[in-house]
Amino acid sequence: MKQRRCIVLLLLLCMTALTNSWAAPPALVPAPAKMTVAEGTFRLTRETLICAGTGAEAEARTLGVALRTPTGLPLPLKAGEPKAGAIVLQLDRSLEPQLGAEGYRLSVTPARVTICAAAGAGLFYGGVTFRQLLPPQVFATKRVARALDGGWAAPCVEIEDKPRFAWRGLLLDPARHFMPPEFVKKLVDVMALHKLNTLQLHLTDDQGWRIEIKKHPLLTKLGSVRKESPMHGDRKRGDGKRYGPFFYTQRQIRDLVAYAQARHVTLVPEIEMPGHFLAALVAYPHLSCRGGQFEVRTRWGIEPDILCPGNDAALAFVKDVLGEVCDLFPSRFIHIGGDEAPRDRWKSCPKCQARLRAEGLTSEAQLQTWLNRRVEEFLASKGRRLLGWDEILEGGLTPGAAVMSWRGIKGGIAAASAGHDVVMAPTTHCYFDYAQSKAPGEPECIGGFIPLSRVYEFEPVPAELPESKSRHILGAQGTLWSEYMWTPRDVEYFAFPRAAALAEVVWSPAEQKDFAGFERRLQNHLLRLDQLGVNYRKEPAGAGTSGR
Repeated sequence: MKQRRCIVLLLLLCMTALTNSWAAPPALVPAPAKMTVAEGTFRLTRETLICAGTGAEAEARTLGVALRTPTGLPLPLKAGEPKAGAIVLQLDRSLEPQLGAEGYRLSVTPARVTICAAAGAGLFYGGVTFRQLLPPQVFATKRVARALDGGWAAPCVEIEDKPRFAWRGLLLDPARHFMPPEFVKKLVDVMALHKLNTLQLHLTDDQGWRIEIKKHPLLTKLGSVRKESPMHGDRKRGDGKRYGPFFYTQRQIRDLVAYAQARHVTLVPEIEMPGHFLAALVAYPHLSCRGGQFEVRTRWGIEPDILCPGNDAALAFVKDVLGEVCDLFPSRFIHIGGDEAPRDRWKSCPKCQARLRAEGLTSEAQLQTWLNRRVEEFLASKGRRLLGWDEILEGGLTPGAAVMSWRGIKGGIAAASAGHDVVMAPTTHCYFDYAQSKAPGEPECIGGFIPLSRVYEFEPVPAELPESKSRHILGAQGTLWSEYMWTPRDVEYFAFPRAAALAEVVWSPAEQKDFAGFERRLQNHLLRLDQLGVNYRKEPAGAGTSGR
């Protein structure tokens, strides 16, 4: 009997050891580069302090606000020597060669939390990771009323982390359906939770001009309104409802830029030219090739009337607009679109043909490159770089242009091979306006099918690209074209959880990718999105998250 009890005890000890060894690691999204889980927990209490080293005060305040809101704990900010039971943020410039500006080290022990980084962005992301270690309720937007089982406890870990790519982005399209500033801020907050750092705002298109330009007020007075929109369920018919005026004032833009900067998200403006330009031509028809009266487009699709590059007034107008845009947005890149520009009007336009002959050009595609060169020179005078969709390759790239490759990856390969920087955003993996599932009941969309698993399997660096050129792949971006996203809730539904998958693609080491592991972590991560009130797509019970 004594021997049998010993055997049973030994089996129980073995089972306990196995259970501990198989314990699931913290459900972090995106997964960190290196993580070791240790025994024990760190608990937030009324005695917990937040200690900031020199230069870390701003990020310490940011983390403190994020933790105080749901917990109701005082968490006072203290300078000087860190004390036991504290959350400590420290800048260490010597970490930059190893971790860059966005990397960090996070140490969680029962006695202390320490976040070290070379720059503020790294401290911020270390704080985001620490918050993910806590119960999901820590992402609540108001105080959690009910006491949590186990309290506000984080497992002990040692993490060293940095992003794989510098550009980790989403595109929001307020031109087709306007998204209010409050929602842009919410989207920035949710992006920051995923360590996404770039939000491209598609501010102009045939269906609406959405940014105030002081020198040309008719852009918003006339171009921000359309007489109707396509109907729900029948894109060929109009709904008969006036849409607008909707646009961001310059004051609102400055506020959004500052809000995003505080969360280490860069807002990149996109001002479409020469195509998708009809809303501007409504206000200033003399900028077109044929003049006349125009109406803001009431259907989706491509418009034949575009900017006239043979017109000196058109070039002056573009510089006026981009000058004010540069004053509002401090982003390194200014996106000029350049896609889906029918050049038929240029072929019959005397001014365009005269420009073509005077410049020694042989095609209308080269005329678009000529226009891009003038724009690039102007942006360079403002200390900025031109970014455009991959159609800007067709007439030859201007010297400093960067390319956003959307028609597959071939444009990105061509641009990177020629020494140009590239952001990958192909329709095959990154178009979040495509359907997430083929199941009945999915909302109306523009077409296509990109389930969660396809987003996760995306590799931004093409295998065909020589290794010496891979450094030109800046990263990747998910696009949220809003033809079929009428409200912020629609945007959230199409964006999440696919944006979480893309976040891991662009942050975590490629060799660590594991979709099954991501799906397991995602189940807990979705509880965080619940706390933030995000209307993400929910899978039917037992269906998994693949979307198939």
